[in-house]
Amino acid sequence: SRRLAATLAPCQCCVVAIEISANHKLLTQGRTTMKASDLFVKALENEGVKYIFGVPGEENLDLLNSLKHSSIRLILTRHEQGAGFMAATYGRLTGQPGVCLATLGPGATNLITPAAFAQLGAMPMLMITGQKPIKTSKQGRFQILDIVDLMHPVTKFTKQIVNGNTIASLVRESFRLAIEERPGAVHLELPEDIASEECAETIFPVIGHRRPHATEDALREASSMIEAAKRPLLLIGAGANRKRVSDALTAFVEATGIPFFTTQMGKGVVDERHPLYLGTAALSDHDFLHCAIDRADLVINVGHDVVEKPPFFMTHNDKQVIHVNFSPAEVDAVYFPQLNVVGDIAFSVQQLSRLIENKQNWDFAYFNTIKTKVDQHLSKYVQDTRFPMLPQRLVHLLRKTLAEDAILSLDNGVYKIWFARNYPCYSANTMLLDNALATMGAGLSGAMMAKMLYPDTQVVAVCGDGGFMMNSQELETAVRLKLNMVVIILNDNAYGMIKWKQQAMGFDNFGLDYANPDFVTYAQSFGANGYRIQTDAHFQQTLDTCLTTSGVHLIELPVDYSLNHDILNVLLKEKTCQL
Repeated sequence: SRRLAATLAPCQCCVVAIEISANHKLLTQGRTTMKASDLFVKALENEGVKYIFGVPGEENLDLLNSLKHSSIRLILTRHEQGAGFMAATYGRLTGQPGVCLATLGPGATNLITPAAFAQLGAMPMLMITGQKPIKTSKQGRFQILDIVDLMHPVTKFTKQIVNGNTIASLVRESFRLAIEERPGAVHLELPEDIASEECAETIFPVIGHRRPHATEDALREASSMIEAAKRPLLLIGAGANRKRVSDALTAFVEATGIPFFTTQMGKGVVDERHPLYLGTAALSDHDFLHCAIDRADLVINVGHDVVEKPPFFMTHNDKQVIHVNFSPAEVDAVYFPQLNVVGDIAFSVQQLSRLIENKQNWDFAYFNTIKTKVDQHLSKYVQDTRFPMLPQRLVHLLRKTLAEDAILSLDNGVYKIWFARNYPCYSANTMLLDNALATMGAGLSGAMMAKMLYPDTQVVAVCGDGGFMMNSQELETAVRLKLNMVVIILNDNAYGMIKWKQQAMGFDNFGLDYANPDFVTYAQSFGANGYRIQTDAHFQQTLDTCLTTSGVHLIELPVDYSLNHDILNVLLKEKTCQL
């Protein structure tokens, strides 16, 4: 009997397993259970999720069935990139994570570019991907990649769910991290067998948090530096494009009278019709605006984000810089501010407005001269009606025609520089411009998301022919969703940005020209309306019609980039900085 008892006695591993099982029973005793995929959806509802964008696969079917019975609306896209770009734009416009869905393998890898788009652009986004069963083998290694490891470089957090009982905490943690400064992309992988298992019904309450405030000493030192400067200048960067910061910075400009300029992703944080607005640093250097930057002895850099090209380079004997941001400045060879004001940006700016008093030694005469020069330069060619159309003329006509709160969603191409420099934004996030990853193919999806969120607002996507064709299949999604929006394709039958760089660097024209489809017929095949522009007046008439008529409208506009080199590369030859 002793031998039999010894034979039947559990091994140490089994004892541990039995204890864990017993403990789990004690912990979950009296609590209801539910299917893991149902719990996942319930956790998303708890976070306030309204949409999930995606292309489901076999490994997502449990989750898909759970979504069927939820308040969350599934937006089926034609490619995972379209889903990811829409989710990221949702995060950018709302401050809450957009959610997108893909299956394993190729579906998940198609989310890598949107992940990088959200991560570099500081847009909160949650990606959910499926996976084969992890407890038993189903099909060997078919379609199986280590997606969690693949997501590490392009996310703030990535995790495979191995137990349904951890779903609630992992969803809550993912949302917390996605929103926390600096916002970005997070990823959860839900394997097929975990999605179907029973688990305890647990939901974690959503608890917000207050961001820490800058110290009084740092704020007082900053105000003293600003008061002591002769030509202080305010720079508004990507990190300032947050709720509450816009009002705080507008009040700061009004209270101090300090002129300001922006990076591309800081556009619109303060109304750019303001008389103290000097312009947008759309070029890295050699623009008229850089003359003002060179002459400033102190730059108050609010919301600096290293993903954007710096609009000025520091040397150890150069101007002083105050870094106002949620986190300290990173160590960098060309950016080393003398003071970090670290904490909630809106609070820091509000306190600086209160503390700054002595302004007697400030001299903004040179900045006023530069503003006059910039305004004169930007007004050139806006009345030039040649055809194909100059980008300056297009920007002018759109700003003149669109409502103050209209949203422009730009893809990436050389035209982005013209819009950043020439198109004044009156409020934040009215120009969805990517100057972080600067990927092509995101403009159409961004416009679709904006229109879904703000159905009564005019929304126009501006895409190059190259960028548009990278995700043009989402036209069907826009038509299916019955969105009322306008898509303008700037057609030069080439990768125009690279051709401009090729010319600027002295290389021969080679390898960048292609043929396009008939865009009008292409649009009509999806059920959209297509228009091919013939003249300047025809464009104005067509734009007015599209903005006042329901449906998806695609306008093919031939564009003339012949002045790019002369205007964007030779600005400093006018010796403006010597004024």
